[in-house]
Amino acid sequence: MSSPRRRPVLLAALSALILLTPAAVAHEADGSTSTDGGIDHAEATHGHDQHGGEHGHLPAGNANVKVVGRAAINQDTEGRVADVGVHNGYAYLAAFRDPTCQKGGMYVFDIKDPAKPKQINFIRTGQDSYVGEGSQVIHIDTPKFNGDVLAFNNEICGDHINSTTVGGATLVDVTNPKVHKYLAQGFGDFDPVSRNAAGLAHEVHSVFIWDAGDKAYAVLVDDEENADVDIFDITDPRTPVKIAEYDLAAMFPQITQATPANLTEVFNHDMIVKEIGGRQVMLISYWDAGYVKLDVTNPVSPVYLGDTDFANPDPELLESTGIAAAPEGNGHQSEFTKNNDYVIGADEDFGPYVLSASTDDGTSFAANQGDLTPQLPAGQTLSGTTVYVGRACIGDSAVPAAPAVGTKQIAAVTRGGCTFTEKVANVAAAGGYEATVIINREGECGAFGMTVEGTLPAFSVDRKTGFGFFDKEAEYNEAQCLAGGDTLPGSLIPGLAVGAVGDVLTFSSSFDGWGYVHLFRNNAGKMAELDTYAIPEGHDPAKASGHGDLSVHEVATSPTRNDLAYFAYYAGGFRVTKIVNEKLVEVGHFIDEGGNNFWGVQVFSHNGKEYVAASDRDYGLYIFEYTGP
Repeated sequence: MSSPRRRPVLLAALSALILLTPAAVAHEADGSTSTDGGIDHAEATHGHDQHGGEHGHLPAGNANVKVVGRAAINQDTEGRVADVGVHNGYAYLAAFRDPTCQKGGMYVFDIKDPAKPKQINFIRTGQDSYVGEGSQVIHIDTPKFNGDVLAFNNEICGDHINSTTVGGATLVDVTNPKVHKYLAQGFGDFDPVSRNAAGLAHEVHSVFIWDAGDKAYAVLVDDEENADVDIFDITDPRTPVKIAEYDLAAMFPQITQATPANLTEVFNHDMIVKEIGGRQVMLISYWDAGYVKLDVTNPVSPVYLGDTDFANPDPELLESTGIAAAPEGNGHQSEFTKNNDYVIGADEDFGPYVLSASTDDGTSFAANQGDLTPQLPAGQTLSGTTVYVGRACIGDSAVPAAPAVGTKQIAAVTRGGCTFTEKVANVAAAGGYEATVIINREGECGAFGMTVEGTLPAFSVDRKTGFGFFDKEAEYNEAQCLAGGDTLPGSLIPGLAVGAVGDVLTFSSSFDGWGYVHLFRNNAGKMAELDTYAIPEGHDPAKASGHGDLSVHEVATSPTRNDLAYFAYYAGGFRVTKIVNEKLVEVGHFIDEGGNNFWGVQVFSHNGKEYVAASDRDYGLYIFEYTGP
């Protein structure tokens, strides 16, 4: 059977191993899934509800927060706003994907009067590309360049690969924000992978830039390979040069956890760099590996400083509900506090239910549930003996009817040759099966999500796990799998005949709440967890649907106070906490009439006052002032 594993190339960077309601699965109307309905790259971390799928909201409310100003974008559809950055009197809001994926870029707002923000520019990225995490502006002063530089990532709309598509990241001179000048468009890693065969830079999920004196650097989240921390010298931002790339799980294996077994999705999601004690310290949110701290003073040779583990059982779930369950991981974004005593991490989780899966020999494995098929309700269990039925495509061997004797049966199908919807339909037509479990094919191999319609429950697993259902895990070869493709032999399980019977599988679901916040002490080695924080609604089963997404997304710490932190909490609104006796205590919140959907938060100062810019997915820009103690 399967064991905790490293992400193979193009592994789905899913926000959770569980996606139990139709709205909660990553699927896009614009074609950002692959042609069979699979979701196989890190775009999936921002491909679902939080961008317009989960409706409803919490009641309006306000405590110790003043709305200083707000401004709407010229909106053509909901979910158009992503991250926010602030620099020198201007706010930069990322323009996420629109239905045609032709309008990605950056909205620029003049906020020199925070009470009256006004849009003054729009900076386009390429067609078929859009911007998500990490919009950022800094001043770069090197021997090669002196000016204000905007950095943003470029994600790609599914299979939209043409001459106008831009991958990688983009740098823009915004010394005059009203008249921008492109410095480098679509720079990134051009190492050959299937996605960039036409010379397109790897898709990038986030970017961060920093000035280190005579040198300046950028770090990119590479969505397309295990070496997903890409470092560029941008001393001359017109000519970025790749100088290093890291696979942190291979470089520093101590960051991964052997237990619990579900912490298998190990990849870079976001990062910052801060000068601490004369060193350039990178803090990387590495999903199921937690939060990782590196000395990148010499970015070609990073030095491990510390990392975090996820406590088992999940501490917030246990405290909030009394339920003891394994943590889900999902280390999404993090920051140091002002005085660097603490690290605050935001775990993004859009599945308030957890899917558990095991075989009759007691081995647990990771699985995802398809979206538009019957869902497994919380507290219920589905079991059946696996029966191998091949690819279940029209033109292949016919799917045999489920055996008439023995236990209930689950059709084990291999991916490839046709859509998931076609496979599920052919299994249903054969008759007698309780569900379908789809096993990944060669060339993809890892965990994946599915957009699929059908009348049977549908689950997906990685290829090695599928081999294990039929006691063939010893025959699985990872390198061979990754080198393969979507061919008939590459789809089937070698030596396994249609109709072969395998393990009994059991799937069950239970409530485990939405994403929440961690407080860690910033010590060397394994950083000690001090506290967790979640909004009460995030661990209320009655709020599992119909109230919007109640996960945290981002944290921004105060640059003037050691104890203050601000959060974008999607439908949970804007939240403020203080660190009191090494505990996170909520001291302020804001939810507008009609609800909010906050993605980003960024702290800035104006006339000696501290303000927070927040980006609302469906509206635009808010500017807040915390007024509490």
